[in-house]
Amino acid sequence: MLRSLLLALCTVSGFAQQLPNASLLEQPPRPERALPCPAVDSWSTPAEKSCYRTTPRYAETMAYVRRIAQAAPHQVRIERFGVTGEGRALVAVVVSRDGVFSPAALHRGKRPVVFIQNSIHAGEMDGKDASLALLRDILITRKQARLLERAVLVIVPIYNPDGHEHFGPFNRINQNGPEQMGWRTNATGQNLNRDYLKADAPETRGFLREWQRWLPDFFVDDHVTDGADYQYDVTFSIETDGPVSGWVRQTLEPELFQRVTASGHVIAPYLEFAGLTPDTGITAAAATPRFSTGFARQQNRPGMLVEMHMLKDYRTRVTGNYELLRALLEVVNRDATKLVEANQRADRETVARGRAHNQKLALRYEATGESEPFALKAYRWKVEHSEISGDGWVQYSHEPVTISVPRQTTLRATVEAKIPAAYIVPAQWTEVIARLELHGVRLKRLTKPWTGEVESYRCATPQWQVQPFEGHHLADWHDTEQTPACIPGRERMSFPAGSVVVPMAQRAARIAMQWLEPQGPDSALRWGFFDSIFEQKEYGEGYVLERLARNMQEADPKLKAEFAQRVASDAKFAASPDERLNWFLRRSPWWDRRIGLYPVGKLDSLRGLPLPKPPARKEADQDPDYDPEIPDRAGDDFGGGTYIFSVLHLPCLSTFTGKSWGAGSAGPRCAVLRHAAPMPRGS
Repeated sequence: MLRSLLLALCTVSGFAQQLPNASLLEQPPRPERALPCPAVDSWSTPAEKSCYRTTPRYAETMAYVRRIAQAAPHQVRIERFGVTGEGRALVAVVVSRDGVFSPAALHRGKRPVVFIQNSIHAGEMDGKDASLALLRDILITRKQARLLERAVLVIVPIYNPDGHEHFGPFNRINQNGPEQMGWRTNATGQNLNRDYLKADAPETRGFLREWQRWLPDFFVDDHVTDGADYQYDVTFSIETDGPVSGWVRQTLEPELFQRVTASGHVIAPYLEFAGLTPDTGITAAAATPRFSTGFARQQNRPGMLVEMHMLKDYRTRVTGNYELLRALLEVVNRDATKLVEANQRADRETVARGRAHNQKLALRYEATGESEPFALKAYRWKVEHSEISGDGWVQYSHEPVTISVPRQTTLRATVEAKIPAAYIVPAQWTEVIARLELHGVRLKRLTKPWTGEVESYRCATPQWQVQPFEGHHLADWHDTEQTPACIPGRERMSFPAGSVVVPMAQRAARIAMQWLEPQGPDSALRWGFFDSIFEQKEYGEGYVLERLARNMQEADPKLKAEFAQRVASDAKFAASPDERLNWFLRRSPWWDRRIGLYPVGKLDSLRGLPLPKPPARKEADQDPDYDPEIPDRAGDDFGGGTYIFSVLHLPCLSTFTGKSWGAGSAGPRCAVLRHAAPMPRGS
């Protein structure tokens, strides 16, 4: 009787009517999706047991992960890589076929590390439930055991635990289930998928440590869409450039379409429409490094954004996400060596460009307008004028239709910056330097003060956004290629002892440039870390400046004529007594020449800088592939140093001994043990 009741409740139409937003979404019953509940057994995931009506809370999710680890102790390690603002553990589940958990050994063996991140927007938890089912099928039922043939998985079930536990039925008005879900931001209201470069949040800082530890070969970030209605339930995009691009575009993407389609799901590239309706065409853009996949690309790694369609029922979305992950891992295992070698080649090319420092790095892109026809599986729609919004009201009929729309295909760089030999950051800009350290960028510090000629920028005063964005008021110049906000030039500048030199002959050079180049879309300057350079701190009294202005005009007739022309041509300037007087102060010896001068310098060479001598490196004689600027090649697991690293130790599993895991016993319950372990550079 209970089974019959569950079967009745589990149809898509039956479930949808229980949702508080069912009448808003107007999702009609789809007979092909009105499937019976999956058979339930002791290893069914919490979502499966509820017939996809619900998703498990944080504690229940962690309990399921611990059960899997207990059942497969030699193949699973649970790592705690940080703590949220509200005190919840950030947990990664690491899965290896043969119990090898050394990043250095895995990289040497050309075994790809695949990092799968879920619930960054914790109302979008499809990937979490798909990952639990995938772990079960790899390690318990072993139906998907082949997915570990070469690959090692680092799965974060819930990246935003605090947002996940802000649980309720009214968190995602556009989303068709489950009955309750988490919230988009973390506990302080930060969108973690805007924080990858500025790294304000504790979750981001923990992630960066885990990224540096594993240096994955492929990154996945699972999401759920907003936006239009259409037939697809699975959409994705992959951010990539460099040596791995050919494999991604020519091999991986076509196979993902084929394999997911064969599973019965409907898949498309990520769909962002140019206008209100699908017939306006599909846009193209490059994710900036504030986003997870844009960050991965700057790290020389392919980053896949998964976007399950919000209006599909939860079962369809979870199983579609599962099938996409399965397809990805099938191809990655088969092409493991190609992927790892392409990534290593990208790292070496980045180091080589830094050593040569005669090329440019693209900072910003825009679509060229080039497009190709795309057969879009849409639903018929109509647009009516709304007396409420005063705009068009799009209404989808759910009558399938395939239409041809233009899909943008090509991007071009609009802002580029020359790669220097190194940057030099004055010691007093501690928050800027702290972000470089969080990203594991290799730094050197001046042992004594140094003065010399560097290249820097003089930047126009920006307009700051009035509305805060992610806790900052972003600086904006509305600059163009023809009128850049920051003009490069040679400057003689002084730097105190302790100032940081950032060599570009290192693997993380692109991240450093995105942070330090002022016109980068997510630079420290744009996020407000250098706002004070635009502030005038000394002012002249009006009666003093009046005399200064008269003296200057008397001494320089050309200056007098220039001032008169400005007054005549600029009404706003003419109406401001302060601006008119300040015009003369700016041209006098009393003006602070540091206003608008970007304090970070670009160096053509490190010669002559007072830097500590580098330690001797014997590893280069022992390993012909060794490159000291590429992590995990130096012989230890983490890249040098020491930090405190937490492992969730499980009953009757294994004991961490520092470098390896061996058999051992534990107490009657799960405990957190702290161990000294090697630390990633810059953590």
